[in-house]
Amino acid sequence: MTTTSVPTATVLVANRGEIALRILRTLRRMGIGSVAVYTDADADAPHTLAADLALRVDGYLDAPAIVAAALEAGATMVHPGYGFLSENADFARACADAGLTFVGPPASAIEAMGDKIRAKDTVAAAGVPVLGGFTEKPGRPLSDEELVVAAESTGYPLLIKPSAGGGGKGMRAVHSPDTLLADAAAARREALASFGDATLLVERLVQRPRHIEVQVLADRHGNVVHLGERECSLQRRHQKVVEEAPSPLLTGAQRERMGRAAVAAARACGYEGAGTVEFIAESAGDGELSFSFLEMNTRLQVEHPVTEEVVTVGGVRGVDLVELQVRVALDDPLPFGQDDVGFEGHAVESRIYAEDADRGFLPSGGPILALSEPSGHGVRVDSGIAEGGEVTSAFDPMLAKVITWGPDRAEALRRMDAALAGYLLLGCVTNTAYLRRLLRHPRVVAGDLSTDLIASSPPEPAPDRVPEEVYVAAALDHQLDLEPVATADRFAVPDGWRMGGPAWTRWRLRAPRHDSAVVYVRRVAAGSYL
Repeated sequence: MTTTSVPTATVLVANRGEIALRILRTLRRMGIGSVAVYTDADADAPHTLAADLALRVDGYLDAPAIVAAALEAGATMVHPGYGFLSENADFARACADAGLTFVGPPASAIEAMGDKIRAKDTVAAAGVPVLGGFTEKPGRPLSDEELVVAAESTGYPLLIKPSAGGGGKGMRAVHSPDTLLADAAAARREALASFGDATLLVERLVQRPRHIEVQVLADRHGNVVHLGERECSLQRRHQKVVEEAPSPLLTGAQRERMGRAAVAAARACGYEGAGTVEFIAESAGDGELSFSFLEMNTRLQVEHPVTEEVVTVGGVRGVDLVELQVRVALDDPLPFGQDDVGFEGHAVESRIYAEDADRGFLPSGGPILALSEPSGHGVRVDSGIAEGGEVTSAFDPMLAKVITWGPDRAEALRRMDAALAGYLLLGCVTNTAYLRRLLRHPRVVAGDLSTDLIASSPPEPAPDRVPEEVYVAAALDHQLDLEPVATADRFAVPDGWRMGGPAWTRWRLRAPRHDSAVVYVRRVAAGSYL
């Protein structure tokens, strides 16, 4: 991929954790100066230490303070990452007013796509398919009678969602008229509390939907391309858990059709930079696919690495979406066209959360006493933590992302299982064991995904007792620890050593909240046990 030279630039990263480190790595490779911002809780965080310069702010949502920090540091650009201020049109406008280049779309595009009703109207006018339904006008909620009539006209089941929101907040599925008014009232209350806007959008509810999103790129010279799709159907309470690229559902022709619709949506709002157009898809029994516009995320997505791993440009696998964002912000044209884009292999991403999946997904926390993250061929980890740090409830519970690539989907899943098995974090409970069980689910292995899979057909629960092989491993580890011990009486070392051959050694072990188990171990060769 050919690129132009980078002029003198310094980028302030208005974010934290793994995405801040992800952006900083690219800036360093590009030879661009970097500035981090941090709160008191993040004074020694990895992203704070990784930047060329770090400045303290009271909060990551304090837009005036972040703009002031950028000016104080002599930055020329601001990259918002995702979350926090990344889809805040006022922040994008404040950066521009201060003479800073916002690494993202113009404020007008953020506003157009940030309101679900306006976004739906905008893309529908461009010929993008949308779900049937009805909308309210801002500040003019439908009366109970109007709501009942509109719902009957659309047909049940329905999905109610806030026009101004995201992340599943305020969403309600309505299956009959009996609960319509109560669900609408509850959705309005949550929308007003979360987003300051109670306006509702009501759409036909798709049964067993698949959530598929398309990565788009647009420059300031009229060029717009798509980089294929990501399957994001594995969700819990409307929050994505595992993503993959490409979708196991789509054919090449369907991918191109969905890609063209995404490009049309991006053009319709005057988009610039990297963005994601999300669709709800449903497959008919005859193999036909229908899809409808869901929303557009006007920023980098958490799951962008799976696209980076499978996309080829000019036959070479791997792109850097952060670099392309920065290039567009520097007014460079895209260095490739749609005909240059291809795909190779399959990639899967698992989100590592600080939560106890076996106790109702309760949030967890604590000091990071030990940390060992997987590596190797086809394995990538985007992480925001380090040994010696601490996981607290002050921020989002996502700690890291494990990404695996393989020549096909089966190999990518096998590598993911091995990578998750090798992920070690002591001091804080994570969801890695749950992720392994989820990815072994027969429907997941078969690619038969839907956004309700986890709720309607959850993976097997964790075993109610510690498997005996865990006790065996503990016994072996204990024996190995005993080997260096010097003693005059070799028979006193409880490792099974005997003249003429090793003996079986009896161990009784117990784990917290589990019955004790008796295991027998015999050493058959140096470093090898039965």
